[in-house]
Amino acid sequence: MSEDPRRVAPAVARNRDPLLAALRPLLPPTGLVLEIASGSGEHCAHFAPALPHLTWQPTAPLAEERASIDAWCAGLPNVRPALTLDVMAPAWPIDQAAAVLCVNMIHIAPWGATLGLLRGAASVLPAGAALILYGPFLQAGVPTAQGNLDFDAKLRAENPAWGLRALESVAAAAEGFGSPQITAMPANNLTVAFRRV
Repeated sequence: MSEDPRRVAPAVARNRDPLLAALRPLLPPTGLVLEIASGSGEHCAHFAPALPHLTWQPTAPLAEERASIDAWCAGLPNVRPALTLDVMAPAWPIDQAAAVLCVNMIHIAPWGATLGLLRGAASVLPAGAALILYGPFLQAGVPTAQGNLDFDAKLRAENPAWGLRALESVAAAAEGFGSPQITAMPANNLTVAFRRV
């Protein structure tokens, strides 16, 4: 018997329902949602049945991640097979999307990945469509929870190019997008939506 390719990210079970609630008013009534860095695939497998009017395109750079995503999403009629996508590549394998979703990526990637995400999302989204980010952020004038400070220190110890991003820096780099719409989430996370202008 072959080994089950499905990976498990424990945080997903804790954040998937609050995140789904935050996504509902941000996503369009129909169209393709391009999920960047889909990880294990558990988020997509949870969101797709709850939002059946949308088509979901998960992506991941690694073959083992794509195998996990496809296994979690097997049988879901509105989920496409996972694609290889490197956010820093000059061209993405999808030309247009109705929304772009990226969960818990930008703090565990170099800053160049955030810039690539913003640039790529701007290239595939029409005016009014949303790039939605979820995860921990630093905000000017807002005290940072000790847990987030500890997490930031842990990330930077693992890789100096990683770490929590200042929301103001992300917004400043979001060329072609309006000001972010911010939703406070459990466990000191944020859902941040940038609308294409």
